[in-house]
Amino acid sequence: MTYALRMHQASGWTATGLRWHDGAPQLTATDGRQRHARPLTDGLPVAWRIAGPRRCTGAYTARGHRDCPHRATVEPEGTSSQCPSCQSADRGLQLARDRILDDGRSYRLYLAWFAPGLLKVGLTAEERGTVRLLEQAALTWTFLANGPLPAVRRAELALAHSKLARERIPAAAKYPAWWSLPEAAQRHAELTAARTRAHRLLADHPLTLLPDHPVTDQVELYGLTGGAPDHYQQIKALADGARLTGTLRRPIGGHLFLDPPDGPPLLLDTRLLSGWTLHPEDADTCAGLALLPRARPAAEQDALF
Repeated sequence: MTYALRMHQASGWTATGLRWHDGAPQLTATDGRQRHARPLTDGLPVAWRIAGPRRCTGAYTARGHRDCPHRATVEPEGTSSQCPSCQSADRGLQLARDRILDDGRSYRLYLAWFAPGLLKVGLTAEERGTVRLLEQAALTWTFLANGPLPAVRRAELALAHSKLARERIPAAAKYPAWWSLPEAAQRHAELTAARTRAHRLLADHPLTLLPDHPVTDQVELYGLTGGAPDHYQQIKALADGARLTGTLRRPIGGHLFLDPPDGPPLLLDTRLLSGWTLHPEDADTCAGLALLPRARPAAEQDALF
C-alpha cells in the first residue's frame, strides 16, 4: 500500500480532517456513504491529486459527526471547511462561542506550554481525555482542575484576564518555537511554576484543583526532539488540481511535515486539506501549491567590543 488513503473508487475520498484516536493520528475521509480513518505514521508515502469543489465537512454534534445536509461548497482558501449552517450546529464551536452554558458534563481546565512565555489555558470535556492537547500540538501540558462547565469556564476566563496564559494561540505563533526548543527540564519548570500561580488564583473558585497532576511532554511524540527542519515551505493554500506527494513525518497536532521527491520539506495545516477530494495518483513532484518559504533565524553573535 503506497498511499495514506487507498482509494477503491474513481471518485476518490473527501478529506474531513485529522483526528487523534487512542493517542495516534488518523486522516478521516468520506465517500458520501461511509467514513474511513487511516493512520498517519512516520515514513508513510502519500501521493494525492486534489480535486474540487471544496465541500463542507459537516458538524460534530452531541450524537457524533453529521454530514452537511446541503453538500455546500466552501471557499477554496483558508482553514475553515464548514458552511455557516454547520458552523452553527457544531458543538465545539458552540462551546468556544459560549453558546452552551452547561451541558451536564464534567470538564477539565488545562494549561499548555507552546514556547517560552507562550502559555494557553483551555478546557476540555473529561470524557475526551487528552485528545484536545494532542489536537492543539501542545508541547507540554498539565490539567489544573475539574468541575462543571460554568465553573471551569469562569476559571479559564480568570486565568486569561490575569495574563497568566492566553485563551487562544494561532498556529503561526507556534511554528517558530519548533526551531529552538529548550530542554525538557526547562519546559517542565516553566509550566510547573505557572501551575502554582494558577492554583493560587483559583483558590476561591468552586472547582476540584489538581495540584499533583503530572506534567506531560509531547515533544518526542511529535518528532521534534531535534527541532523543526532548518528550511521548509509552508503550504498557504491548495487549489483544484494540485498534487501533493512525498513521505510524511510524525504529525504535530493537526500539522504534517512532508518530504517531497525534491526540494525542502513542506508543512501542511491539515485544515487546508479538509473538504477537498483526494485521488491517488503517481507523481514525482508537487504542483499547484501556494508556498511560503521559512528558515531558521540566524543565531545572533556576541559583539566583539
